[in-house]
Amino acid sequence: MKCSIMRPDLSPCAEEFAETGPVTRERMQAIDANAQALGVTGLQLMESAGRALAEAVLACSPKTVLILCGRGNNGGDGMVAARYLQRGVETTVCYLDYGDRSPSCAHQLAALRASRVRLCPFVSTDDLRTFAPLFGRAGMIVDALLGTGTAGMPKEPLATCIAMANASPATIIAADLPSPGMRADRICAFHRPKVKESEVIDIGIPVEAEICTGPGDLTLIPARKRTRHKGDGGEVLIIGGGPYQGAPYLAGLGALRAGADIVRIASPVFEPVPDLIYERLFGDRIGEEHTERLVALAEQADVVVCGNGLGQESHGAVLAVAPYCRKVVFDADALRLPLPKAAEETVYTPHAGEFARIAGGHPLPQDPADACGRAQAAKRVAKDMGATILLKGPVDVISEGTRVRFNRTGDPAMSVGGTGDVLAGVTGALLCHLPAFEAACIAAYVTGRAGERVAEERGEGMLASDIVNHIPEILFKRHT
Repeated sequence: MKCSIMRPDLSPCAEEFAETGPVTRERMQAIDANAQALGVTGLQLMESAGRALAEAVLACSPKTVLILCGRGNNGGDGMVAARYLQRGVETTVCYLDYGDRSPSCAHQLAALRASRVRLCPFVSTDDLRTFAPLFGRAGMIVDALLGTGTAGMPKEPLATCIAMANASPATIIAADLPSPGMRADRICAFHRPKVKESEVIDIGIPVEAEICTGPGDLTLIPARKRTRHKGDGGEVLIIGGGPYQGAPYLAGLGALRAGADIVRIASPVFEPVPDLIYERLFGDRIGEEHTERLVALAEQADVVVCGNGLGQESHGAVLAVAPYCRKVVFDADALRLPLPKAAEETVYTPHAGEFARIAGGHPLPQDPADACGRAQAAKRVAKDMGATILLKGPVDVISEGTRVRFNRTGDPAMSVGGTGDVLAGVTGALLCHLPAFEAACIAAYVTGRAGERVAEERGEGMLASDIVNHIPEILFKRHT
């Protein structure tokens, strides 16, 4: 999976592959977490956002400013803005003083108490009514009540606070996005817009926090319910083996360690792995005579992983089964022309040689360190195929034809055989719960990080099976 310890400079790729336009709440939280993993602290981001917000307020030359702050990081942004406004504008901060604050918001409130800013805490609607004159005479109101981490309509006393702001004659500027129910005359969005008609403010998030995979991407994985039952974690079918016996079992173990509840191995070869369910196929290789059995198994599975250890003589069976699979990860020997495709979502996981085999007129750059050129080729091919491609290399490239993500985790010792099989299995397990692009991005990141952990312990003596056992600690313990 990895060929070199070198980490190519991705800054030349930024302009071409950095995403623009509205970003979802979930994706923005992932970007924030990735930025912090790259060394930009949450307090640094908050300071940058608050200062930019203050500059936007000053550009309107108000005489009086009322900043409404909640208990989360959005409220912290507003408190930072108040500190920068204290010398030039009459500034009041009206903040919710009930319940726990985020650590960053608490930090900013402590700093604000030493500033020349009027503080008006409220815990009830009665408190807010005593502040009614502040709403009436404010020239500008800054809405920093509820940020991207909030869903649903506000409860009291925030609902009353929003109603009082809406009734005020003041101009309202929203910090990042308007609180639900709040009117906004201007929206100052940090990094990327969250709603239409926003003015975007750069707060210094590194471009790699967005174009590269990172620990923040793990926040996109749906939380498991405590009431879950067997099978809720997903059922994965691995189709492979024959010429190469261990490959489908490595993929199956990768899927189990990545959270799949049930993993079946449909193969002519049996390996004594008690955690995996063996579906025996008679003969030495998988052939079209197995199609009926494989179709029945595929229709039962949430995701199919196909190709590991299969050999090129089984391609006819792959083509026959593919249309009956809802979601498939095609790897290794399944990556041949004509290219199989699933009924709903397809992920292809080629290395450079397999990519050349299936890409037709879109060759990769000869230099494997040319991540930008590799990304351009992968994006074109993914768009043509209507699928997600996870192109393995010194820097993995993931694209579904529109977006591109780079994965820089991994170690040269991962050139040992079988690491790609583990990656395919991890991708299959994640595909049970995530869209194909997100599943491929997270699988590449997690498998590479697990490989790094093994390399620290065993160096060049790494086995693909060693990686399997490190998958859960990366994927589910939220290590960075």
